[in-house]
Amino acid sequence: MVRLAFGGDEAKFDEFVRIVKEAVPEADAAVLRGSSITGFRWKDDAPFDCEGPGTSDLDLTLVGSDVLNYYSVTGYWIPGIHSRPLSDEDPDIAPDLKPLRERLMNMVHRPVNIQGTRDWFQYFRGEILEQPYLLLFGSLGSES
Repeated sequence: MVRLAFGGDEAKFDEFVRIVKEAVPEADAAVLRGSSITGFRWKDDAPFDCEGPGTSDLDLTLVGSDVLNYYSVTGYWIPGIHSRPLSDEDPDIAPDLKPLRERLMNMVHRPVNIQGTRDWFQYFRGEILEQPYLLLFGSLGSES
């Protein structure tokens, strides 16, 4: 993942994690998901950055009930449980996270999408559905 998403620069990866942690202290955890972890796009198995450097996105998920307060009422796949990603397609669903998204994109020179989810839903996706993820910080299972 560091090789694919951060050009092999572990210091840049560490800085990415630090920025997220400081910007969203309400997050119980944060994970990266998707092709930066697997190396392939789920829809068509295309390799990460198959359309050129910086063309694949990073799928950042903030975990915890309090992070969901960043998302507007229209910004959910499952209201109060799992948001849609703040992205170019939905740029206004989490206005207070837009500066973080911009900062991260400027840092990694690729799109960064930011989703919010409850701890148990991330557990369901990762452990039950076996969707790969990388825990960036925090711990899962800390929601009450």
